[in-house]
Amino acid sequence: MSAGLFGLLDDVAAIARLAAASVDDVGAAAGRATTKAAGVVVDDTAVTPQYVHGLAAERELPIVKKIAFGSIRNKLFIILPLALALSQWLPDLLPVILMIGGTFLAYEGAHKVWGMVAGHHDHDRPAAEVGPEAEKKMVAGAVRTDLILSAEIMVIALDEVADESFWSRLAILVVVAFAITIAVYGVVALIVKMDDAGLLLTQRPSAFAQRLGRGLVDAMPKLLAVISVVGTVAMLWVGGHILLVNLAEVGWWHAPYDWVHHVEEDVDHAVDVSVLGPTLAWLVNTFFSALAGLLVGAVVLAVVQLLPFGKGHGDDEVHGAAAPDDDAAAPPPPTP
Repeated sequence: MSAGLFGLLDDVAAIARLAAASVDDVGAAAGRATTKAAGVVVDDTAVTPQYVHGLAAERELPIVKKIAFGSIRNKLFIILPLALALSQWLPDLLPVILMIGGTFLAYEGAHKVWGMVAGHHDHDRPAAEVGPEAEKKMVAGAVRTDLILSAEIMVIALDEVADESFWSRLAILVVVAFAITIAVYGVVALIVKMDDAGLLLTQRPSAFAQRLGRGLVDAMPKLLAVISVVGTVAMLWVGGHILLVNLAEVGWWHAPYDWVHHVEEDVDHAVDVSVLGPTLAWLVNTFFSALAGLLVGAVVLAVVQLLPFGKGHGDDEVHGAAAPDDDAAAPPPPTP
C-alpha cells in the first residue's frame, strides 16, 4: 500500500515538474516573442500619450484605462483568433501579412521623418475637449490606432513561435497580449502623470523636492519628444527588418538580406571582443534594416501623395486650419 502511495506521489511530482517546465517554456517563448515585437511596442508607447496630453488631470488615467481595455479586447477577441486560424490553416500567408505590416510601419516611419524634415508637427491627436462625447471619440480613435499596432505585435510574436503546438501558441500569445498591454499602458500612465507629480513636488517645503518637481515638469515635453523619435526609428528598423527577412523567406528576393547578413557577420568576426563584436554587428543590422525601411517607406509615401486621396493629405492638420481661398486671402477693397 505504501509503495503504491509513494508511486502515486512520484507520478504527481513528475506531472508537476512537467507542468512547471511547460510554464517555463511558455514564459521563455513569450519573452522571445515580446522582444521581437519591441520596436512596435516602443511606437505604441510613443503614440498613446498624445491622446491624453492637454486633458484635465483627473481624466487622464480613466482615459488611459479605457484605451488599455480596448487594446486587450483588440488583442484577445479580434487579432488572436484570426492570427491562430491563419497560422493553423494558411501558415504560408504569414510572411506576406508580415511584409504588408512591415511596409505600413516603414510608411508611418517615413511619414514622421518627412514631418520632422519639413518642419511639420503632428496634429493628428484629438482636441482636448471636455465631455463624455469627446472622450468617447478620443478613446475610439486611440483604440483604432492600437488595433493596427497590436496586430503587428501579435503577428510578429506569432511568427516567433510558429513551430509550437496550437495550444502552446495560444498560451504564449495570451501571455504576450497581457504583458504588452500592461507594459505599454503602465508606462503611458507614468508618463502622463509625470508632470502632475512634479507639480505636487513643487508645493512641498523641501527645496530638493521643489527642484525635482520643476525638473519633472520641464522634462515632460522633452521626454515625449525623445519617445517620439525613438518610436520613429523603431518603426523604420522593425519594418525594414521584417521586409528583408521575409522577402528572403518566401524566396522573392534573397540579395538584400544576404548582403546585410554577410556584413553583420564580417563585423562580428572583425571585432574579436566577446561583447563588443555582437553589439556592433547588431547595430549594423539595425542600421541597414532602418535604412531599408526608410527607402521603402519613402517610396510608399511618394505613391500615396500622388494618389487622388493622398494629395494635400495632412496639410490642414499640419497648419491647424484649412488654407484660405483666394477671396479670403485678398485684402478688402478700399473705402471711398
